[in-house]
Amino acid sequence: LADTGILTSGQRQSLVSGYRAELAAIGLATVREDTAGIAIDLPLAMVGFDHYDPPFVHFKAKPGAGMSVLLISQAGDQTTLFGLYDMMQTLQIVPPDGERSRDDDSFTLTGQNGTLNSHTYAVLRGGLIKGFTLVWPPEDEIRAAKVLAAMQSSFAPFGDRALDDTIGAQTDEQRRGLLAGLEVRRPDFSRSGFYVDASGMVLTTTEAVANCARITLDGTVEADLLRSDPATGVALLKPRADLSPQSFAEFQPRMPRLRSEVAVAGYSYEDQLTLPTLTFGTLEDLQGLNGEAWVSRLAMEVLPGDAGGPVLDSSGSVVGLLLPRQRGNRVLPGDVAFAANGAALQTMLIAGGLSIADSTRQGAMPAQELATLASRMTVLVSCWN
Repeated sequence: LADTGILTSGQRQSLVSGYRAELAAIGLATVREDTAGIAIDLPLAMVGFDHYDPPFVHFKAKPGAGMSVLLISQAGDQTTLFGLYDMMQTLQIVPPDGERSRDDDSFTLTGQNGTLNSHTYAVLRGGLIKGFTLVWPPEDEIRAAKVLAAMQSSFAPFGDRALDDTIGAQTDEQRRGLLAGLEVRRPDFSRSGFYVDASGMVLTTTEAVANCARITLDGTVEADLLRSDPATGVALLKPRADLSPQSFAEFQPRMPRLRSEVAVAGYSYEDQLTLPTLTFGTLEDLQGLNGEAWVSRLAMEVLPGDAGGPVLDSSGSVVGLLLPRQRGNRVLPGDVAFAANGAALQTMLIAGGLSIADSTRQGAMPAQELATLASRMTVLVSCWN
């Protein structure tokens, strides 16, 4: 329209008509969800109630609409709130890129990627956590901004109860791969690694970090590749956050004895278990099958997730790092495994500017104590793309 400085009655009518048409397309209306104890304006032309799965009330996108909504309702305290904050960030609907903020009694999470955006808000009041999440496709950003503004201004928790944990409960089979009815974001694959100093530097295998857009330790702490040696298959990672591991590797300064018992600590089942497992075997040779001086040959049956884990002698001292089992085109017997030996690992650490902790441990350690020591130094290394 021409800039005249005057809004005519026809122009005014056109503006109002457009505004009403947009409201009708969104269908904003107040929803009073008595089970969750939340009143809020929702875009009912675009979403509809689907099911309960505590702590969420799911409003699913209607045909042709890309938006969806969660209402959050949970009894708890500050610890519960902080746990929810961490849990939400593992969900597919909260992409890792986006603003995050948390204070003593509330948090806000935003996320965006090429396929979806989301905004989550939750607040703790009187032992109840209430909140909401809006999810929308990037191409619907303008409309989503209007919906989000309406939800934020109208959000009103009420009552003295939250969703019952048993409401809408699903079977274990239905929940597999889901968390409260939502898909959990998972890495492409995971391997093992172990701490080598008090700051949280980690040794792992190059296979664990090759071609990864993002690397995490124990699923949450992001790490950067500091050094990599394709010849030995060993990589050194530096965490982006300051860490204080309960334990880190102490290297055996003496040459280990042939046929002595060794153990590998690793996440055999990748990210399915929260603690590493311990696999026992023996040290069969101090070189590889082709005479490689930096390789030790082991007799033990390992899984792909174990690769990168520490090889420990009976005293708990580190004597190597487990390498991926498949080497070349040959299929080896099931109990043949290989490790980069202590000398190769120390060369990597010295090149990375780190000091080496020599072990002074004596005698064999009971299996339970060895497992505890191993779990404190072993870390899950995950590759994300």
